[in-house]
Amino acid sequence: MSNTMVRLFNTVRYLKPVQVYYRIFYALRKKIGFSSSQKTSGVRTCEGLKLLTLVYNYTSYANGKFVFLNKEHFFGKEIKEIDWNFNDYGKLWTYNLTYFDFLHQENISKETGLQLIHDFINKIDTIQDGLEPFPISLRGINWIKFLSKYQLDDRKINESLYEQYQMLFNNLEYHLLGNHLLENAFALLYGAYYFKEEAFYRKARKLLVDELKEQVLNDGAHFELSPMYHQIMLLRILECINLLQHNQWKKDELLPYLIVKAELMLGWLDNMTFNNGDIPLFNDSTNKIAPTTDELKKYASELGIVKKENALSDSGYRKFVTDSYELIVDVGNIGPDYIPGHAHSDTFNFELYIKGVPVIVDTGLSTYETNVRRTLERSTQSHNTVMVNETNQSEVWGGFRVAKRAKIIDIKDGKNFVEATHDGYKNIGILHTRKFLTSEDKIVIEDIVSTEDIKAIAYIHLHPDIKPVVDGAVVHIDDIIITMNSDAIEIKEYMYAPEFNKLIPAKVIEIKFSKNLKMELTL
Repeated sequence: MSNTMVRLFNTVRYLKPVQVYYRIFYALRKKIGFSSSQKTSGVRTCEGLKLLTLVYNYTSYANGKFVFLNKEHFFGKEIKEIDWNFNDYGKLWTYNLTYFDFLHQENISKETGLQLIHDFINKIDTIQDGLEPFPISLRGINWIKFLSKYQLDDRKINESLYEQYQMLFNNLEYHLLGNHLLENAFALLYGAYYFKEEAFYRKARKLLVDELKEQVLNDGAHFELSPMYHQIMLLRILECINLLQHNQWKKDELLPYLIVKAELMLGWLDNMTFNNGDIPLFNDSTNKIAPTTDELKKYASELGIVKKENALSDSGYRKFVTDSYELIVDVGNIGPDYIPGHAHSDTFNFELYIKGVPVIVDTGLSTYETNVRRTLERSTQSHNTVMVNETNQSEVWGGFRVAKRAKIIDIKDGKNFVEATHDGYKNIGILHTRKFLTSEDKIVIEDIVSTEDIKAIAYIHLHPDIKPVVDGAVVHIDDIIITMNSDAIEIKEYMYAPEFNKLIPAKVIEIKFSKNLKMELTL
């Protein structure tokens, strides 16, 4: 069997049967030309919903210019000049264009918002990516919030919106699951309340109960283990709580269920957020996409949501805090086996902040395009862990795919330490164990690989503001001293990616060793 076939087998064998079924079902249905939408008959009159003040979105539209993912495009002074299929910057940029998040930026008027919506509707027969279930989900909520804010009852918008909701209802993303299916469910709940549509509500309620039961772990983490996506999913739950608290169409157990999940997720996010408000950029995480932790905490407070105190556990993350530093480490599996698309090959990765300042950081995320940069950012060498024989711990490929993946086979932890072993290199007969031992002003990191006849490299990625100096087996970083039992140390350059399409030169420390590496960070 070829390497390509082995990789494909190791990727698809983890899929759930429902994913396989719907991939085949939707492909066959498309082939026979099935239409998933129907023209509405008659006027749909809808009463605007009552909603508490919402979280503002980042400004992305002004006078014909759109800015998403740090890339801007000017279509022209007239709204009618907008090309809703514009894809020169990749599919994610096109998605963002059609989400209509800009309806909720602080400086947009009702008139401009209406013009933008009507232009999209006028061109809807030509829309491509924007009519996929995911952008329909986000756009549906955004349109409903906008219409409700101004208590608008616009027949043309309502009819188009209902047709789009039919498309969503008939194309739920069971083939993807995860955050995609949750976004579908959140949107259906908003659509159900806006249109008083029982079918939408029944489906939304079942999906939310079932998926949140699976997707919110016992310690409150969203199971894809991306702090950024966790923030986004928490925002959506808070928006649904807002909807149910202030609109009395249905009265059942869904509201208290959502509140319990929000409290859990808020507690996890608070645990995972550094004192300065930053989140660690683990897995597919980056800045200026999701609301900040502070914004979410404020929103939750306005809804009467109080975080649940819960120790980090199931998510595989651990946090150590002293008066001097904050250390967050990853000693867990890469995420749900059947949906690892946002996972990186980063087992035993960590970030370190000292006195509220980032020092050792994750490389970050700059692109979702399937290219060399995406592959690099997901690789083991782009994280603060150990690479053996120039091979990834987990076989990340194709932008959002993982074949062979590292598994945690042993873990021990206590108040000031954690030690774990993963089997990502078992195909070459190697296990990797890493131990973190913490005290008030010192961190000891010890790596053990189970054989000497290998090439192991430990990586430490530094924030761009940090300039290291090497002196034999010692690295000086301002007042921090890192001593090692290896003098095979090199300082190289890497590109730090704190946001989409934003790369900043920074330094990475590479330490070569054979079987055992011990690093002591004295602060």
